Amino acid sequence: MALLPRMSIERREALTTAWLTGPGIGVLVLFIFVPVAVVTFLSFTDYQFGASSFNWIGFDNYAKMFGSRIGRRAMVNTLIYVSIVIPFSVGFGLLVAMGLHRMVNWAPRFASALRTVYFLPVTATLVAMSVAWQMVLHPSLGVVNHMLAALGGAPENWLSDRGLVLYTLAMIGIWQTIGYNMVLFLAGLVAIPNDLYEAAEVDGAGDPWSRFWTVTWPMLGPTTLFVMVVTASNAFRVYETVATLTKGGPAYASDTLVYALYREGFVYFKAGYASAITVVLFVFLLILTFAQFRIVERKVHYR
Repeated sequence: MALLPRMSIERREALTTAWLTGPGIGVLVLFIFVPVAVVTFLSFTDYQFGASSFNWIGFDNYAKMFGSRIGRRAMVNTLIYVSIVIPFSVGFGLLVAMGLHRMVNWAPRFASALRTVYFLPVTATLVAMSVAWQMVLHPSLGVVNHMLAALGGAPENWLSDRGLVLYTLAMIGIWQTIGYNMVLFLAGLVAIPNDLYEAAEVDGAGDPWSRFWTVTWPMLGPTTLFVMVVTASNAFRVYETVATLTKGGPAYASDTLVYALYREGFVYFKAGYASAITVVLFVFLLILTFAQFRIVERKVHYR
């Protein structure tokens, strides 16, 4: 008799848990797992948008992607772009955050104004900012080439030179993400107790460099891991600047996986091939995120 009330309570708890988590799980399955399964299935077919039927072709889409020069170029360009944007945007975001964090003590209003300036690229529409960058980097009318000419340098075709265009887009990507990373690092810096710095000074870490390596950097571990994962996700999904400024050119020198996905899926209507590109992009992002967690999280100190 004593067991029945306990089973009734457990059943009520199970029903309450299902009632509270059920809608969230349903949304997760409907909008994430089901689309991933559909895209994965389509990647093994030759389905085209608008077609009434399709054929199962196995790994032909993947073989086409890895075997073609255009497909390999899109993958290599994406990896180069990511390898540039992640370290520089994270590093500069941390440097700006540390500078503003120290500036608050003696110039709070100026620090607040600088925070706003650095965060403006995050709030602005990236397509509009891309148009502004197109004018700034114009070969004959752009401010950048005028400055180079004033310094005695030669003007460059930043968006039409095959050797420069990808690095130009990476520079714009770094500029666009520094403000967001700065805000995250500022939140992490504010959360570090001053007692730790005082204890480190007592132990002999009195100069700023020692304080950074013994206190600041270890305590920013969780923030750094989050910033790296978010930055990697955004870098892999670069699209607006490519679509607005270069459209993958010249000669596919700035083609990326997401833009290739758009071109194959929504210009040529090759849904099966575009699905294969999506799966490859997802695998790349999954591998990088897993590597970041495995490598960086070992040095993370959660408090």
